[in-house]
Amino acid sequence: MSWRARLSELGIDLPSVPAPAGAYVPAVKSGSLVFTAGQVPFVDGKVAATGKVGREISPEEAKGHARTCALNALAAVDALVGLDAVTRVVKVVGFVASAEGFTGQPGVVNGASELLGEVFGDVGQHARSAVGVAELPLGVPVEVELIVEVGE
Repeated sequence: MSWRARLSELGIDLPSVPAPAGAYVPAVKSGSLVFTAGQVPFVDGKVAATGKVGREISPEEAKGHARTCALNALAAVDALVGLDAVTRVVKVVGFVASAEGFTGQPGVVNGASELLGEVFGDVGQHARSAVGVAELPLGVPVEVELIVEVGE
């Protein structure tokens, strides 16, 4: 089964690739790897939420935003090389705008990791970092970037 077919089976539509908010591209291929730019929770071209996790944004809500970020990253991969070229999800890096004292970053970034598992199964198992930060671009609560391996 193709990854696109798997998305369809799950009832998931890939969004349009969000326009870069600066002087960069959404994804770059180097050898057999595709690196995405950090993706924020854009939905229909607009920021879905702002605020810090553990204050204005609940951890569960932030987990949903991490899922949205991962979908945006997959859209960037798809636009560059086609989603069906993915042979492995290598690494996920998640940044969580955290209120003072919030230490649940891994649970938030699980939103991205769980989506990748749903879509790719064993191929979606990856290394990961979940980092708490003071601020993120546009005031968003979470940002996710992916590294995936692709076939020729």
